[in-house]
Formats: sequence, C-alpha cells, structure tokens
Amino acid sequence: MAHYVFLVLDYFPYVLFVYILLSWFPGAYETTFGRFLAKICEPVLAPFRKIIPPIGGVLDLSPIIAFFAIRMATFGLQYLVYNYILPFFI
Repeated sequence: MAHYVFLVLDYFPYVLFVYILLSWFPGAYETTFGRFLAKICEPVLAPFRKIIPPIGGVLDLSPIIAFFAIRMATFGLQYLVYNYILPFFI
C-alpha cells in the first residue's frame, strides 16, 4: 500500500509540470487532456492559490510552492515509514 502512495507522490510533480506547461499554449486547457489534468491538479493547487495569490494577476507562483511542498512531504513520509514504521514489521 505504501508503495502505491509513494508512486503517486513521486509522479505527481511531473503531472503538475505538464499542467503548468499547458498554460503556455492557447486553448490547451479546453482540450480533453487539459480538462483531465485540471481535475487532478486543481484540487491540489487551490489551497496554495488561497495563500499566495497571483502576482499582478498574471504570475502564479502556487504551482512552484505546491511542487516543493509535495517533494518535502514525500521525503518526510518516506523517512517516517522506512525508519519508524517498517522496522516493526521486520
């Protein structure tokens, strides 16, 4: 089970990066692929957008903050699992 959680947490930053790249192409968010990525990424980005609004209404830094927060959470969770939880089962 933990393996699947780590797999999702490892690949999500790449999905987020592709979603960010879509903003550079006009109309990319309206495609089926863009809507699919929006359903995955927007629930994660929404809390960060509440904390950090876009600068000047144009520059949105929330994906960068979300990326680092997800990476930090992944590293912290891996540390806890491998050092404190897994030894009980070995």
